[in-house]
Amino acid sequence: MTEKASKRQSIAEALFERRPKNFGIGQSIQPKRDLSRFVRWPRYVRLQRQRKILLQRLKVPPAIAQFQKTADKNLTDSLFRLLERYRPEEKVAKRQRLQQAAERGETKPDTPKPIFVKHGVNHVTDLIEQKKAKLVIIAHDVDPIELVMWMPALCRKLDIPYVIVKGKARLGALVHLKTATCLAVTGVHDRDRAELSKIIEVCKMRFNDRYEEIRRQWGGGVLGIKSTHKLEKRRRALAIEEAKRAQA
Repeated sequence: MTEKASKRQSIAEALFERRPKNFGIGQSIQPKRDLSRFVRWPRYVRLQRQRKILLQRLKVPPAIAQFQKTADKNLTDSLFRLLERYRPEEKVAKRQRLQQAAERGETKPDTPKPIFVKHGVNHVTDLIEQKKAKLVIIAHDVDPIELVMWMPALCRKLDIPYVIVKGKARLGALVHLKTATCLAVTGVHDRDRAELSKIIEVCKMRFNDRYEEIRRQWGGGVLGIKSTHKLEKRRRALAIEEAKRAQA
């Protein structure tokens, strides 16, 4: 150390007294630590996390794994923009519409209803079987999945376009509910027919026409970080052994 540096250090020590921190009770402020590993999380949180990990590790049959192959952002945005225009009317609006129709004397049962999306598993299934549904929208996170697991196969059999989108809560918001498993579009106004036909064409290409590919693709089987590192270590050791044999 040079004279200049030693002089500077002595001046600094004279100006600022060294006070080592004491992290005892009532002393210096404790440093920030990530305590998430030491938290005893509620049971429902632990079950959610364990279930998520299990679904990643276990092999998932194609009938269930297909629900993880959802529509991309562009298709989802254009679809929900269209569905927003056909939300079902609320009870207050329906009461006002019927009251106004009654005041005008339009009390006939064949008064045309406003066009809106249909919801409910039983109702949507009836529309598919009667071939009235032009497009079926299914949520990817329905629990239990058995409620809608068979619906893509039914749509393919009857040649009804379908699409799997993320979020049963997002579908529920369209029909004034907390969640919705599936929706069906039975018709649109003339101004939206071109937009609907484009969406149907894309949905058929990405879902209906890929039936043979989807029915062979299993899901899951994703290893954890420890298993991945162990297999990588084993692979490197085998590569070194084979290189030694090749040299010999």
